[in-house]
Amino acid sequence: MVAKVPAIAPTVDILLGNLEDGVPVAEKEAARAGLVTVGKTVQMGDTQLWTRINSLDSPWALDDLTTLVTEIGNDLDVIMIPKVEGPEDIHYADRLVAQLEARAGLTRPILFHAILETARGVSNVEDICGASPRMQGISLGPADLAANRRMKTTRVGGGHPDYVVQGDPPAGADGVPDISAERSRSQQDLWHYTIARMVDACVTHGILPFYGPFGDIADTVACEAQFRNAYLLGCVGAWSLHPKQIDIAKRVFSPAPEAVAQAQRVIDAMGDGTGAIMLDGKMEDDASVKQCHVVVELAKAL
Repeated sequence: MVAKVPAIAPTVDILLGNLEDGVPVAEKEAARAGLVTVGKTVQMGDTQLWTRINSLDSPWALDDLTTLVTEIGNDLDVIMIPKVEGPEDIHYADRLVAQLEARAGLTRPILFHAILETARGVSNVEDICGASPRMQGISLGPADLAANRRMKTTRVGGGHPDYVVQGDPPAGADGVPDISAERSRSQQDLWHYTIARMVDACVTHGILPFYGPFGDIADTVACEAQFRNAYLLGCVGAWSLHPKQIDIAKRVFSPAPEAVAQAQRVIDAMGDGTGAIMLDGKMEDDASVKQCHVVVELAKAL
């Protein structure tokens, strides 16, 4: 994995050094030391280097923070904190990292990114977002959250074929609904509520919402659909578990050229952005022109 870093770095916005659950217990210290080596020796260019430390209630979190802040320091952009349950977790990490930054003589603060992986974390998401000026954003952690909620799915992100809206039965020859007849079914998004609540909390506090991982690496079609749901709801990006998901994320989280062109057309037609007009049979007003500015400004930023 480390050998691939120089080739992958130019293709992504962020590279995340994962020290948490993806690393076996016996390899925790070696993984930490390996990340320090990467931080000191690999040129990232414009790509940010993040780390996901072990959870704050684990035996490794204190050494993760102490080692990474003091040894990588200014080359570490963001610390991702898993399984955040409430603002107290951010307060603890904030105070500790401030002390370590002072000791190491860092020239800028390292930011925090929290993962929503428990029901309590979702319940406290607004307070988590506002817990520190270091907060950069929040990501959804669907697998751990599903387990904590006792959701009956073994998938990592995405929908489930049994979570559906069932169409009404068609009428039989006698005019009575035939409940045994074939009827339409529409698979629903298990994560719609959580993503929407996370986006609202992040926007309220001026930080960035991210979709989490999509575990079925072979199913690129379903991955694209889940990423697009998150994009439409307001997320700014998603985590790739495999290089084949990088191009999907780039495509999905960038507005389509035709959408940008239409949004610019509405903006041009609206003049100062007030009032209401009819364009192609659709009403456009001050609210819709604000929506169009979101699309155009994202395109310009990209």
